[in-house]
Amino acid sequence: MARKVSRRSFLQTALAGGAAAGTANLTLMKDLYAQASGPIVIGHHCDLTGVFTSWGYWHDKAAKIAVDLINKGGGIAGRKVELATEDTESNPATGARKLRNLIQRSNAEFIVGSVHSGIMLAALPIATELKTIYFSTGESADVTGSKGTRYSFRTGADCYSIAASGVPWAYENLGKKWTMMFADYAWGQSTAAESKLICEKLGGRVLASIPVPLDTKDFVPYLAQVPADTEVLLPAFIGPLAVAFYTQSRSMGFDKKNIKMFSQSPSIEAISPEDIGGAAEGSYFFETFPRSLKAKDDAFHREHNKLIEIDDVHARELTSRRVMDKSHAWQSWEDMFAIKQAIETSGYKTRKDVEGVIQALEGMQMKNSIGHPQGDKIIRKEDHSGIIDCYISRVENGRLEVKKKIPKEELVKHMPARFNLSTMPA
Repeated sequence: MARKVSRRSFLQTALAGGAAAGTANLTLMKDLYAQASGPIVIGHHCDLTGVFTSWGYWHDKAAKIAVDLINKGGGIAGRKVELATEDTESNPATGARKLRNLIQRSNAEFIVGSVHSGIMLAALPIATELKTIYFSTGESADVTGSKGTRYSFRTGADCYSIAASGVPWAYENLGKKWTMMFADYAWGQSTAAESKLICEKLGGRVLASIPVPLDTKDFVPYLAQVPADTEVLLPAFIGPLAVAFYTQSRSMGFDKKNIKMFSQSPSIEAISPEDIGGAAEGSYFFETFPRSLKAKDDAFHREHNKLIEIDDVHARELTSRRVMDKSHAWQSWEDMFAIKQAIETSGYKTRKDVEGVIQALEGMQMKNSIGHPQGDKIIRKEDHSGIIDCYISRVENGRLEVKKKIPKEELVKHMPARFNLSTMPA
């Protein structure tokens, strides 16, 4: 009879597993840090207040738990990790100032960044000027695209990869005539543009692209612009805007029309379909980390849920009613382990060694593990983009149910690298 492995033993085995744990040379020798070298400071450019506060809560929690795990495993290259956090206030101007604080005052050597696309775009020139690696957790394609630099990276998806992986499935299964309705700022604009590009490349038609101001409360004038022959409506909103869209579109009878709703995970992040009265029932969503454990049921996913304190069905916090932004906050966790792996692979000691870390990150492979519970992935060398498995889910009886897994190998067929950041100077 197989011996039952305790949770403690599981964590010890996972942390000691080196590359198998998604890190390099992790050990369990607590407190044996190389004190002469001092701690490694990782900055967290986190949206704790403002419009992204419901997401920032989870990014903060994920980052803290990840750093605690790393330190319990011996730190990074034997050095303790210190996490320095600054609140962007979900504001680009504030975020830019807070990034300088992290790098110049807190001495952060690496940054796990904001999920707000406008803040990411404001932050990147500063991170590049100060020669500091910046991991974006939002989705605007520009950050690892036309405005990317040698210092910009992401482990997760962006609007380009989301469109490349999700739109072909939706085109084949939901309809050929599309309308885009989007929040009129960087992420919404990027979502609409990239989705339109893929849809038309496949032979589809985009009948209308409808921008919606960020302070909108009444969606009726915008919903009235949706062409009658639309087969797929792609809404791109977050938080209160997303709730207003789904509730008002339902009240206008869109659920009774022959229109399928297909959206990205931000439009349902930190929101339970149960809590909006069935307004999103039947809608399809793109996910990068399925909300339900059963869609990716393995020991690392289960342990991640336990450590982050969420249930296995709705991703609700066990001590509250909060819903995790699960398709985004995993990056604040995994980016810590990616930094660890790159530092230990490159032999980084001080800031003068940052180019070695960049080279280690370019093309770096990460294995499904406690450090990378979302699954196996690679950071593509050319554009510094995360190449990951993705999922299409549908809201059924108040739950997100996975209908299609899109493996990373299928994703790359539709998203050739458009930029080569690896040739830029560091």
